[in-house]
Amino acid sequence: MAKGKINVSVENIFPLIKKFLYSDHEIFLRELISNATDATLKLKHLTSIGEAKVEYGNPMIEIKVDKEGKKLHIIDQGIGMTEEEVKNYINQVAFSGAEEFLNKYEDGAKDTGIIGHFGLGFYSAFMVADKVEIITKSYKDEPAAHWSCDGSPNFTLKKGKKEDRGSEIILHIADDSTEFLEDNRINELLNKYNKFMPIPIKFGMRTETLPKPEDAKEEDAAPTQEVDNIVNNPNPAWTKQPTDLKDEDYKGFYRELYPMQFEEPLFHIHLNVDYPFNLTGILYFPKLTQDLNQQKDRIQLYQNQVFVTDNVEGIVPEFLTMLRGVIDSPDIPLNVSRSYLQADGAVKKISSYITRKVADKLNSLFKNNREDFEAKWNDIKIVIEYGMLSEDKFFEKADNFALYPAVDGSFYTFEELQEKIKDNQTDKDDKLVILYASDKEAQHSYIEAAKGKGYEVLLMDSPIVGHLMQKLETSKEKVSFARVDADHLDNLIKKEDTQISKLSDEEKEKLKADLESTIENKSYTVQLEAMDSDASPFIITEPEFMRRMKEMQQTGGGGMFGMGNMPEMYNLIVNTNHELVGEILNTKTTKKKERLINQSLDLARLSKGLLKGEELTEFIKRSYEMVK
Repeated sequence: MAKGKINVSVENIFPLIKKFLYSDHEIFLRELISNATDATLKLKHLTSIGEAKVEYGNPMIEIKVDKEGKKLHIIDQGIGMTEEEVKNYINQVAFSGAEEFLNKYEDGAKDTGIIGHFGLGFYSAFMVADKVEIITKSYKDEPAAHWSCDGSPNFTLKKGKKEDRGSEIILHIADDSTEFLEDNRINELLNKYNKFMPIPIKFGMRTETLPKPEDAKEEDAAPTQEVDNIVNNPNPAWTKQPTDLKDEDYKGFYRELYPMQFEEPLFHIHLNVDYPFNLTGILYFPKLTQDLNQQKDRIQLYQNQVFVTDNVEGIVPEFLTMLRGVIDSPDIPLNVSRSYLQADGAVKKISSYITRKVADKLNSLFKNNREDFEAKWNDIKIVIEYGMLSEDKFFEKADNFALYPAVDGSFYTFEELQEKIKDNQTDKDDKLVILYASDKEAQHSYIEAAKGKGYEVLLMDSPIVGHLMQKLETSKEKVSFARVDADHLDNLIKKEDTQISKLSDEEKEKLKADLESTIENKSYTVQLEAMDSDASPFIITEPEFMRRMKEMQQTGGGGMFGMGNMPEMYNLIVNTNHELVGEILNTKTTKKKERLINQSLDLARLSKGLLKGEELTEFIKRSYEMVK
């Protein structure tokens, strides 16, 4: 029996492992299963090139919990190790078996799916165990080896009693880690990290119901049998070719990824690239709500089918973090504990590839079935609008498929919209004015007025729409957006023909003074305008610039500093050509004049949805008085 000291550059690496190397103790199981997978895939490779003269068979990895003995076993049927290899690989931490293996079989090993260039993975076992044993037998015809170590740099190595090929790792679980002797906890970890590992993983047995024999009576129970409980799916959808999958397969995989999600995804994008980097995966567009924060961090990142993280910032562009699904790439640079991405050029390339791929897919969905795309628009627009704002390349591509819905339910691309409204909605300065509403009900009267003039009104109601309009106004020539209630229509789209006012300048001044002395609320700025005599007498508008800045401030970014807290500012536009306004001017008694002004103002506020609470009650009371 050999005794020795583990050859490490620090006198005792174990306290370091416990403390710094891995932030999260639970990942020891992922590392050990990754090593077992590694050993199995190496064997597969060696048998396929004729180097290992053994039968590969159908190997699996088995996890066993021995609660009484406080032990956890991880058993594989992989390549195994000779005593010499244990000395090399296990005792020299800086040495990574996988790295040497890769160098030796450089050419053929590219697609064998080697995980283990983290030579320290094995030592993560000491985060939860105070003693670790390895019993291993190589595929080469050599005796088994038995290594054990109690978490100090001292180890023992002797001949082992193992007949079959592979390795068994035995963890003597430490007192502060007994949670890892609970079946539920192990199940949870297997489900989190190993759900799609490429080698079947067995954890216990399960009972399977068999079909009843044909001559069975109705009351007979169906026969059952005990079968291996395989916890993973070694061939998940993303490892297959898109041509081999049907729509149902993609939906089924979505349910596998998100068992608690009851809504079907809207559509999927299958990623598959092998140059200039390797990346596969499937992204799904789920139905999104208006609450953006709830949606994030649902994409899972894998490295050769081993779960790494669901914080994919940097790899997936920000606007796509609201999608769901899986990305798997062996080329993603990770630190030793695989939990942090290292920023580098490859990651940026991956991010722009994903952006391009998503844009191309959206474009083909739009072209192939526009009707279906329009039906889904409300559920996906937030991702697309966010992408247009944050990624210039996406903004350019989105010109082909980004939709602008009108209040009547029709949809336009920007080009189609421009074509439709240019004759009617170009103002005297040759600027195209696009009118929009953000709430069909609340802005109903303004929408009707605009339709009355033959104008098209868009419905733009997502939370980031202010920012998007700003971006469109700066990137397109001579275009501006105005909400239908931002001003009187003649002012929103200024044409040459100005109306002539029925009132003289003196009358206007007197009217303005009357209005200002009666209206107590100082957030209204009174403006007299000569308009059609059949346009409303009093109209409340909210200036586009101020309102938009305020909204943008509230949804983050843009806008002027501190505008988010500004009080609401409104313009009260009074139509000097309306007969009611003439009547107000000519009313002799102050009381009646005040009542007409207050009633007209309240009607305007009512149509803008601003009349609430006590003021609404007063208005109703006053209206009943008037109709008596």
